[in-house]
Amino acid sequence: MIVALAAAAGCSTAKTALPKAGAPAPSAAASVPQALAFTGTTLGGVAFDAASLAGKPALLWFWAPWCATCASEAQSVADLHEEYGDRLGMLGIGGLGTTEAMQEFVDEMQVGAVTHLSDPAGKIWQRFGIAQQSWYVFVDPDGTIVHRGYLDDLQLTAKVREITGLPG
Repeated sequence: MIVALAAAAGCSTAKTALPKAGAPAPSAAASVPQALAFTGTTLGGVAFDAASLAGKPALLWFWAPWCATCASEAQSVADLHEEYGDRLGMLGIGGLGTTEAMQEFVDEMQVGAVTHLSDPAGKIWQRFGIAQQSWYVFVDPDGTIVHRGYLDDLQLTAKVREITGLPG
């Protein structure tokens, strides 16, 4: 009986930092899903709150400034931002390098229309379980992580179309 009451009350000894892909994300606040309850600093030194992405689909791109794969994907990210930016929140999260190298990457790859955070210590990467670059995390409008991992350019475009509700 006590076990049943504890289960009904939502008590659990299991500790999870972030939901698995496909699982609803518990809210950190009433309107901000846990998946978007983090802050960081942009490459320009401005504070950024990911809660600003809540309410519509979001794409988080984890990249490194020395990564050849990331460089080859930058044009697709820029193009997707231009085409879907009004329906899709996009955030780049640079890691595994200095902020200066990250800014140089963004400038050279011409992907500056997308907001990019500097995460040299990898705290945001760790939060999302990112172990390598270039990985993407998609969060639906309800805050559910629906994808975490690598996508090539064609898969990335297809996933963006899917999450924004556009035909493939």
